[in-house]
Amino acid sequence: MASKVLFSPVAYSRYEESQTLPAKFDRLLEASGLAERVKDKSVAIKMHVGCGTSYSTIPPVFVRKLVNFVKKNGGNCFITDHYIASRNPGMRGYTEEYVGAPVIDACGYFGKYYYTKEVDYRSLKHIDIAGHIHDADFLIDFSHVKGHGACAYGGACKNIAMGCVTDRTRRQLHGLEGGLLWEADLCTQCEQCIQSCNHNANRFSGEGEYRVNYHNCTLCQHCVKVCPTGAISLDSHNYEDFQRGMAICTKTVLDTFEPDNVYYINMLISITAVCDCWGMTTPSLVPDIGIIAGEDIVAVEAASLDMIKFEDLIAVGVPEGMELGPSGHLFERLHYKNPYTQLTMLEEQGLGSREYGLTEIR
Repeated sequence: MASKVLFSPVAYSRYEESQTLPAKFDRLLEASGLAERVKDKSVAIKMHVGCGTSYSTIPPVFVRKLVNFVKKNGGNCFITDHYIASRNPGMRGYTEEYVGAPVIDACGYFGKYYYTKEVDYRSLKHIDIAGHIHDADFLIDFSHVKGHGACAYGGACKNIAMGCVTDRTRRQLHGLEGGLLWEADLCTQCEQCIQSCNHNANRFSGEGEYRVNYHNCTLCQHCVKVCPTGAISLDSHNYEDFQRGMAICTKTVLDTFEPDNVYYINMLISITAVCDCWGMTTPSLVPDIGIIAGEDIVAVEAASLDMIKFEDLIAVGVPEGMELGPSGHLFERLHYKNPYTQLTMLEEQGLGSREYGLTEIR
């Protein structure tokens, strides 16, 4: 059975405040059924607060409206992310005075407050769930949609898998990034692999070890093809292990909550090529689209991806000189990784279905 997904479009018909996206967000929240579900609960609002000079994160006006809605309906909420102390969210308007709720580090000020769940998937062995998220009664996954070099797409899943855990878990997840194998004993360090890479994705470390940045790597295999000694080869698992690891991590975090105590809101505005964690903002890839929300993470992610179309590409959103792939979703053409693979992995974990029915809230 198709999951119900709410959609508030950015498109408007009249010059009046009621036609703006913040006003539509109010109406979407009223239609969401959240009012009864947050009453008398502690609510963690998980979002990305950005860093550096980024300005494409969720505008504070939407955060304030969500906080006001939760409080109006009897919930006690807080805003949370990791690295709060070093990211200075107040510089982007995320202050308690403005948004109306505390802005706290999910793992505590020193990053040492968490609960560990053991898993066993390649390098992923420990899911350290952030303590303040674990202790909350209700989770609102409030995500800014954008591209991502390692998994093509960052939305609701990435906001949980990479943002509700400790550094140890993030390192183990990043250990799943891959696709290339390097054999040191065959390598002469001629650097033909470096020179052939069009994406600045590889280098030799000071210790002479071959390093690949899978955020930039498109698995084009130019390095494999030019290596005169066969020191570099393609690993069969390529980028899918990282996708599956994120799905496992997401399920582990979500299992902390009762089934009806999680809700997903995806903001499809300022959709850029790379993640907000880069500490900078590039031009948008497509025009602003609106807001997607629902109770099924897979359906919400599917609806979000379906609305981002290559035909709507704004050319300035792509780095000058970059060659896009010939087919697939816009994010696949940009990062050479299929973003829908992430949804398949979420479905494997029993977290929902990509079948959805869209209800417009204008």
